[in-house]
Amino acid sequence: MSTSSDSFGAKGSLQVGDNSYEIFRLSAVPGTEKLPYSLKVLAENLLRTEDGANITADHIRAIANWDPSADPSIEIQFTPARVIMQDFTGVPCVVDLATMREAVTTLGGDPNKVNPLSPADMVIDHSVILDYFGRADALERNVDLEYERNGERYQFLRWGQGAFDDFRVVPPGMGIVHQVNIEYLAPTVMVRNGQAYPDTCVGTDSHTTMVNGLGVLGWGVGGIEAEAAMLGQPVSMLIPRVVGFKLTGEIQPGVTATDVVLTVTDMLRKHGVVGKFVEFYGAGVAEVPLANRATLGNMSPEFGSTAAIFPIDGETINYLRLTGRSDEQLALVEAYAKEQGLWHDPSREPEFSEYLELDLSTVVPSIAGPKRPQDRILLSESKAAFRRDIHNYVEEHEATPHSKLDDALDDTFPASDPIKPTANGDAPLVPHGDTSGRPSKQVKVVSEERGEFVLDHGAVVVAGITSCTNTSNPSVMLGAALLARNAVEKGLATKPWVKTNMAPGSQVVNDYYEKAGLWPYLEKLGFYLGGFGCTTCIGNTGPLPEEISKAVNDNDLSVTAVLSGNRNFEGRISPDVKMNYLASPPLVIAYALAGTMDFDFETDALGKDKDGNDVFLKDIWPSAQEIDDTIKSAINQDMFRKSYADVFKGDERWQNLETPEGDTFAWDEDSTYVRKAPYFEGMTMEPDAVSDIKGARVLALLGDSVTTDHISPAGPIKPGTPAAQYLDAHGVERKDYNSLGSRRGNHEVMVRGTFANIRLQNQLLDGVSGGYTRDFTQDGAPQAFIYDASQNYQEAGIPLVVLGGKEYGSGSSRDWAAKGTRLLGVKAVITESFERIHRSNLIGMGVIPLQFPAGESAASLGLTGTEVFDIEGIEKLNEGVTPKTVKVTATKDNGEKVTFDAVVRIDTPGEADYYRNGGILQYVLRNMIRG
Repeated sequence: MSTSSDSFGAKGSLQVGDNSYEIFRLSAVPGTEKLPYSLKVLAENLLRTEDGANITADHIRAIANWDPSADPSIEIQFTPARVIMQDFTGVPCVVDLATMREAVTTLGGDPNKVNPLSPADMVIDHSVILDYFGRADALERNVDLEYERNGERYQFLRWGQGAFDDFRVVPPGMGIVHQVNIEYLAPTVMVRNGQAYPDTCVGTDSHTTMVNGLGVLGWGVGGIEAEAAMLGQPVSMLIPRVVGFKLTGEIQPGVTATDVVLTVTDMLRKHGVVGKFVEFYGAGVAEVPLANRATLGNMSPEFGSTAAIFPIDGETINYLRLTGRSDEQLALVEAYAKEQGLWHDPSREPEFSEYLELDLSTVVPSIAGPKRPQDRILLSESKAAFRRDIHNYVEEHEATPHSKLDDALDDTFPASDPIKPTANGDAPLVPHGDTSGRPSKQVKVVSEERGEFVLDHGAVVVAGITSCTNTSNPSVMLGAALLARNAVEKGLATKPWVKTNMAPGSQVVNDYYEKAGLWPYLEKLGFYLGGFGCTTCIGNTGPLPEEISKAVNDNDLSVTAVLSGNRNFEGRISPDVKMNYLASPPLVIAYALAGTMDFDFETDALGKDKDGNDVFLKDIWPSAQEIDDTIKSAINQDMFRKSYADVFKGDERWQNLETPEGDTFAWDEDSTYVRKAPYFEGMTMEPDAVSDIKGARVLALLGDSVTTDHISPAGPIKPGTPAAQYLDAHGVERKDYNSLGSRRGNHEVMVRGTFANIRLQNQLLDGVSGGYTRDFTQDGAPQAFIYDASQNYQEAGIPLVVLGGKEYGSGSSRDWAAKGTRLLGVKAVITESFERIHRSNLIGMGVIPLQFPAGESAASLGLTGTEVFDIEGIEKLNEGVTPKTVKVTATKDNGEKVTFDAVVRIDTPGEADYYRNGGILQYVLRNMIRG
């Protein structure tokens, strides 16, 4: 029960049916009634956790008297109700917790004190790779491979499930973390020890914001911050600005939730919402089905806001009912929300800091690409946009001189080369239409399985219905399946060069496809069930068929992927694919039929029907009424109850894993997956003083929009790279390399994969892509792998800095982007601007984030990365003062000096404590032992 100081006398009880709950009434604090929904949730959080030290009555007054027009300046401590993790980002958390148990013992404490203090759930959903596709046994074979590759990690997680209190694991194959969260884990109103309070959460995945659709305030944090939250540390934050996003009107037929999301993403990116809350309000909210709300919440990181939340209303209750929540829980959610003024009332508009409005009836079909989710393209302009963008991905001399495809084919297929019939029994399949006016390079491919065909720039080689964003949404999932049915009935087929993927986020999708009788049509087009997990969207696309991969790489073709995900950054989806587009599930199937991005759905036919008539997209697009009718007839509460009845139990594979026992983990010295974390080696009870940085070299000089995908180890392990060399030395065969993400529990692999993305452009080198730098410890500063150079610098005792541009560290909340940076010996990162999560993660690892003076950049200051850097003024932190700026001096080879005052981006007193302790984990560990 309560430990709050309760300065406002807010503690009381709420009777719901036969149950009584302790609650903290917001009505006890004047001013809270006019707050936006999201800030009411924060106000309740402070009331309930007020302790007179970290959280005081003044903090509560500050939020009650929130000035919508003010810039954030007041720090508060937010205590999330629970923590949610996926396995890629979650495994290092469990490794760190296990290591902390040993460190506590070494420093004379009790190892059993190291337990989550906030309930923590982990959903294993990021490890399934789509090796097999387009066949009936794809799911079974992919899961078998997943266990084969990840057995060590899974044994470790099963140990954690037994060793730690309040830590639950959802085994592989159950669904995607965010979908499992909204369909099962999230209670919307939490009950613990007799207290009822709003469900809030932080997660180790940036798309944790999906739960905002349920009225649950939550967002992605780095794994480092999540560990601290699990160990009872509040999340330090400034009371944010809140952007009110008014929804009016209704979505038009033919427009999907994905189109709405891409439109909102585009609007909010242009408006600028980084670090702000977005809150949807207005009469139009009632018209937005919960699945669409979840889709909008999910994309919050893509527009840059901390959260994008919908208030609780009747639609929330209906969704909780549909997904099998108990009647008792439904009654509690409604009663609690109404009692606390958290129930949506469109007639009462709260005050917001900024306002935006969208009339849903104006939204039109869209896609986004070729490399960022905010780069929206109207579907009607997609062909023209592709033709404009393709020039950035090919050598310009490739523009074909031919005006007709037939002429071009004379070169591809000389008369002497007899053309065998393809699988379709006719002449070779060629990319669609007229290639005049765009670069074209046509390559004949002969495939035993797929017949003969021609590949060209723009060919769609991956079509993936995948990711949390859209596979949680029955309207787009059933829309896709009905479109597949209509296409099959018209005699259309997927092009043979397309790698198809169907990876829903929940087993319920499988059930409703089955009940609606739609699987046979999807399968006819190659969309067999491949896994329940994040596949294409995080780069677990699996290899393309060998002959296609060879044709692409030998001829440097710029081919494309279309996926229903939320991320399409460069180098993310597949190493063979340069251009990636986000689209709704029905459009993913449409592009699989078209086979190329050089396609206009309004004027280009997808093929011919049995009578020889042209078939266009509009001829097979299902009506809104039909989608709605299918949802009503094919989905019911029992499906959710059945799917989640044994959600923590897992299949036979999970149950048969051998699991180590004991309070501390028995590390296996030979393991290449799970190794004891190095962060606590040599740690003492008192932290060393922080010091200025002297004689530092630049490890990497980077441009704008460097994402955590560029920094963090992710994707396949490329032979010959430092990570591969390490695995080779440990006797791992190339076929067993697995992905970098799957090896996140081994810092030796991960540090070697940091800054190693194939698309990274380190400006210390001319035009070289990948994980390379110049090594100034060697004569002539030759090109070297970033890892190898960093080892030489560390041996020589030379600290390192990284220089970056705008929006440094955008993208997923990857803690390894910060952990790897620290383990490479980087002491400071200096950029034009940071994305929120990565900045706080750097501090959490003891790396100082600094910004160039406003309007300045490495280029404007004339920095080339060859200078030696001195940074003075950091030592002021030892006096308990966070300096606003520090003096940076960069000395060139000729002795010339460039000096500037860098802005210190340690934004809160809590962050300063973490930095002084060498990182957040050291801070928590010291406090735990003292406590």
